[in-house]
Amino acid sequence: MTIKHFLEFNDISRDEFDYLMNRTRDIKAKFKRYEPYYPLQDRTLVMIFEKASTRTRLSFEAGMHQLGGSAIYLNTRDSQLGRGEPVEDAAQVISRMCDIVMIRTYEQEIVERFANHSRVPVINGLTNEYHPCQTLADIFTFIEHRGDIQGKTVAWVGDGNNVCATWLQAAELLDFKVNIATPSDYNIDVSKVNIKGTHHEWFADPMKACEGADIVTTDVWTSMGFEDENKARRKAFADFQVDAEMMAVANPEAVFMHCLPAHRGEEVSAEVIDGPQSVVWDEAENRLHTQKALMEFLMLGRK
Repeated sequence: MTIKHFLEFNDISRDEFDYLMNRTRDIKAKFKRYEPYYPLQDRTLVMIFEKASTRTRLSFEAGMHQLGGSAIYLNTRDSQLGRGEPVEDAAQVISRMCDIVMIRTYEQEIVERFANHSRVPVINGLTNEYHPCQTLADIFTFIEHRGDIQGKTVAWVGDGNNVCATWLQAAELLDFKVNIATPSDYNIDVSKVNIKGTHHEWFADPMKACEGADIVTTDVWTSMGFEDENKARRKAFADFQVDAEMMAVANPEAVFMHCLPAHRGEEVSAEVIDGPQSVVWDEAENRLHTQKALMEFLMLGRK
């Protein structure tokens, strides 16, 4: 049987995406009805963390338990990976003792090397380059609130980071547009994002990027691993806070998204993130449900 991994958004087809959205809807409905559903009974998820986490650990660990399986937490500081064991060797061993692996680390190369030597599916829980599980949950959230995302416009305001890169991949797969507004020194290098480059547009002015947008989204100005740049970033991003003025020029039905954690008063004003257009709490919860559908699909195939 061919092993399927989810290391970047491009790893799923449009048909598989539609299937995952339908399964997420069904699995979430069962959860809300307190209906037992244990398709992953006796299955084990290993979660490997090199980067700190709240939502990723909680959503994967709780999700696996809710599907009848078990989850094991490994931190690189407390395992042989932190003492120099080759990623390839760790993959050979770990994948013989579990049914699926989630890795949250720095370089994308690490999850790719692990997957190349794994006997079980591997999920990218976040790398410096991509955050595919986040975007999967974001789009499901939009579908819940506003319907099909095809033909819509997403305004990305802020750092050209891993979440932005994943939105770009999703835009090409699902046929929507991303307006990118970043400070000039923090643009995303689209040549490294594995896209054709037909579904995005650059804006120097974030207000222009938000005009008519259906989703306005952002992330922290300083991601994990870039803390030494915090002072310079705060200065460079001073005009890139998502505030009420930006939301006012977006589509009146636009929603605000943020992958969290958020810094009110920096990348987003409190008025926006706590306001009526914000869907960040639904977005955070939907990490749980989309990842349950994803794990079920990667281990069991289509139901």
